[in-house]
Amino acid sequence: MPSPLFADHPAQPPEPGAVDALISQASRLRGEVDAVRRDTAVHDDDPRLRWQRALCDLAMHQLDELRAQFGQLRAGAPVVTLPAPAPPVPLAPEDSAPVAAEPEEDSVFDGSFTSDAGAAYGEAPARTGSLLSRVGSAEWNLLTDEVSWSDELFQIFGRPRELGPMSLDEMPTVVCSEDQPRLQTMVTDCLIDGKPIDGEFRIVRSDATVRTVHMTGEPVLDADGFTASMWAVLRDVSELRRSERAVRESRDSLERSRQIERTERRVAVELQEAVLPPWRGSLRFAHDGPAPLDVAGHYFPAASTGLIGGDWYDALALPAGDALLTVGDLTGHGVAATSSMAMLLGALRGMAVAGIRPGALMGHLNQLLESSGQPALGSAMCCRYDPVAQTLTWAQAGHPAPLLFRGGTGRPLRRPEGVLLGATAGVAYGETETRLHPGDVLVLHTDGLTRGANVLDDTGVARLLALAPRLAEARDAQDCLRPVLEEFGDEAREDDACVMVVRVGS
Repeated sequence: MPSPLFADHPAQPPEPGAVDALISQASRLRGEVDAVRRDTAVHDDDPRLRWQRALCDLAMHQLDELRAQFGQLRAGAPVVTLPAPAPPVPLAPEDSAPVAAEPEEDSVFDGSFTSDAGAAYGEAPARTGSLLSRVGSAEWNLLTDEVSWSDELFQIFGRPRELGPMSLDEMPTVVCSEDQPRLQTMVTDCLIDGKPIDGEFRIVRSDATVRTVHMTGEPVLDADGFTASMWAVLRDVSELRRSERAVRESRDSLERSRQIERTERRVAVELQEAVLPPWRGSLRFAHDGPAPLDVAGHYFPAASTGLIGGDWYDALALPAGDALLTVGDLTGHGVAATSSMAMLLGALRGMAVAGIRPGALMGHLNQLLESSGQPALGSAMCCRYDPVAQTLTWAQAGHPAPLLFRGGTGRPLRRPEGVLLGATAGVAYGETETRLHPGDVLVLHTDGLTRGANVLDDTGVARLLALAPRLAEARDAQDCLRPVLEEFGDEAREDDACVMVVRVGS
């Protein structure tokens, strides 16, 4: 530690009570951080939680360091007696240590060095039961060549006391070769130019472990202003740097995970937009029959995830003059779900154009999903509307029934038999037929729109049916869709959903 003569200021001992209060505050903060750390669940596949845990570890190490320094401050500085001032001995050019280039200010060692003996950076030193063992002090007297080391410094360097402290010439022998120029630069700048020391280097201990040491110090001047000695405080910051590296790696992992999520979402959105109906607003089917259809649809993204799901809605005019109406929902989110949805919807359109009836069509979709390379479960409903006969023939696979609104009231249609797509092989799907009247409104939706707290919770369906008076006053499908959006649009739903409103014209 420094003598009473400093380069620019005298030593001022702190008040013991103030230091005790600081130690108590640091201890309390460490306990609170440790409590947060214990409450943080750690999962290897969750970068966010790993990052939070690493930040807690880093904060705890920094508070340990702070508490250790306060402890030394309370203990008081060791007394160093300087000899009588004398003119300094000038260094001959051939005796001067080479000055390496100054390291960049933002250069930080990442602790990846491994000694030849195979000891990795970051291994904990032998514990002494005291945090003070991480901070030591030294003074090198340039006039008498005497060196003074604190007991803690011997522990940091792993050096037996009987070998005595190391001189400045011996120090580089235990410093990693990559860091020797940095140490030489700091020492030379301090002794010749009077600059303070503040930097880090790595040492290889006698047990072959590598430790990172942070060194701060100043030149001690004699009465004539010449450098008489150099003092320094050295801290073992290996665990601190390891925690910083863990935070960096966790942050990078989290950023990579977020980048992957953003990319996957963009791909999923583009795929969904390419597959879902290109029309916006209402779609009018120009049928020759007395009751053409007016259709409007909407997709509701989930609030609990940034990924796109496998919900779809579709309306398609068929060659025979009929209309295909379908909604469905595949399990999962992201590219896998949207790609499976695209496959099913493409197959559904092709089979409907080929004239396959809804019940048989559901069976083919079930077989397709079961044999897919990306197995999943899904619910779907397929309707075929004949505008001449004004009949709706439909089948379903584990899907909510359409809601029929007529004369200011609404009710769900009776569902035919049908299990989830991809659940069981070789099952048959039933069909049912319903006659529609001019002015009727059908609401087709996925279960994410009306799902309650459990499967028996039908409050969402009841809310839809309560919209019957407003639907009766609507002039077209877009007017029918508007109250549905007002009722369900602002909800923070756990799953995505879609709805399609079909109005029978007159």
